[in-house]
Amino acid sequence: MSPALYLIPVELGDTPQERVLPAYNREVILGIRHFIVEEVRSARRFLKRVDRDINIDDLTFYPMGKHADAARFGEYLRPLEQGEPMGMISEAGCPAVADPGADLVAIAQRRGLQVVPLVGPSSMILAVMASGLNGQSFAFHGYLPIDPAERIKRLKVLELRAQQEHQTQLFIETPYRNQKLFETLCQTLRPQTRICVAAGITTEQEWIRTHTVAEWRHRQLPDLSKTPAIFLFM
Repeated sequence: MSPALYLIPVELGDTPQERVLPAYNREVILGIRHFIVEEVRSARRFLKRVDRDINIDDLTFYPMGKHADAARFGEYLRPLEQGEPMGMISEAGCPAVADPGADLVAIAQRRGLQVVPLVGPSSMILAVMASGLNGQSFAFHGYLPIDPAERIKRLKVLELRAQQEHQTQLFIETPYRNQKLFETLCQTLRPQTRICVAAGITTEQEWIRTHTVAEWRHRQLPDLSKTPAIFLFM
């Protein structure tokens, strides 16, 4: 097994691993003893789902979540620099995409270390695939401003970009605010703008629909107050 930083995707919800993760990922994981993780407890649970016989106490975890000391990130890669493979595990989906793992990958690249992305579910890519919107040009913006006036202003800017560049715009929200965001979209965007709501991707609760704003005004969302969702429009 090559000494590299392996970017290890995880499930997006309660989906069985065999539905969304290749068997090869398990082979790689079982050859790694050092893991950079967004949250230690959830990473340990994930590894137990990979192989319930795995000896967690033999593994070393390096936290990179919101309470981690970013100044120490460079030290985390020391085992890799000494020839040992390392793994990176985020909370959901693919590491280093819209999460702090990107900072560590950047350090690895600057040091000339090998980085290997493994195959797994990315909610952003899956949402674009199922939306019917432009998959040739799209942009992910994370969270929109919380202030209502700033949020509306930002949406207007993104809608103009979508029109001028024929570019799909993606963003997310905290689940309990999904309904409020959806209402803001329908109140703010032009009637002909198409909105896709992609929720619970790859899970039993998966729900993906695309309609124009005019059409959405006569429809209702299911209860998404506890379901991660991605919103897209163009």
